[in-house]
Amino acid sequence: MNPFLVWGRKCFHTSGVLWRNKKPSNKLKGKSPSSQQWLSRQFNDPYVKQAKVENYRARSAFKLLEIDARFRLLRPGHVVVDCGAAPGSWSQVAVEKVNAQGTDPNKPMGKVISVDLLHFEPIEGAVLLTESDFTHPATQSRILLLLNGQLVNSVLSDMAPNSTGMHEMDHENIIGLCKSALGFARDILREDGHFLCKLWDGHETGRLKEKLAAEFRGVKVVRPDASRKESSEIFLLGRGFKRYLVHPLGGSLPNGRT
Repeated sequence: MNPFLVWGRKCFHTSGVLWRNKKPSNKLKGKSPSSQQWLSRQFNDPYVKQAKVENYRARSAFKLLEIDARFRLLRPGHVVVDCGAAPGSWSQVAVEKVNAQGTDPNKPMGKVISVDLLHFEPIEGAVLLTESDFTHPATQSRILLLLNGQLVNSVLSDMAPNSTGMHEMDHENIIGLCKSALGFARDILREDGHFLCKLWDGHETGRLKEKLAAEFRGVKVVRPDASRKESSEIFLLGRGFKRYLVHPLGGSLPNGRT
């Protein structure tokens, strides 16, 4: 990892000198080996530290910041649907990038809709659907009502199933969530919109990539620096949605609005 990491205007140093701290020995006492390993990893993780400095709810914010810096997905005035949003770090980034709070009066004001099966605390500038199963038709209907006929610039999916510890099963389960998000994205994305989903790499990755390639002008497999080295986590990014290829009769939303 480079000693300096930069996303847009954000920069922080990851050298051992900057993050030199006392070892969390007291916090590790009496913990199980797996808990000790997790606590030690959290304590020594520069992204965890910087998330606290930047007031992001989780280190995953830096994954989206890096992807956005590389591919310019989120812009003022954009409409974003964030699936699997808890605890809210991606939505925090999206709110900043699309000017959802109207912080800059000279730029258009965007919208962020954040959905998760879990409860999570409110995020200023975002509309939350908490304790809501994105894959359920009722939740998707609620999203359509909130959109009120607007098409969407970006659908983001950081959804992940509970891990079983069996890689193949976990891979197939997360692929199912990606397909659910993609199916809904096909209905709500505007022409040239973007789709970003997290998955754990495996035998179905290529097929999902082919699905995206048929409907987006460009597809990338992205592994941000903030992804943990030991993880099989990757992100599939579809850019430039071909809405008028997918919906040749005008591309209206399921509720009849355009």
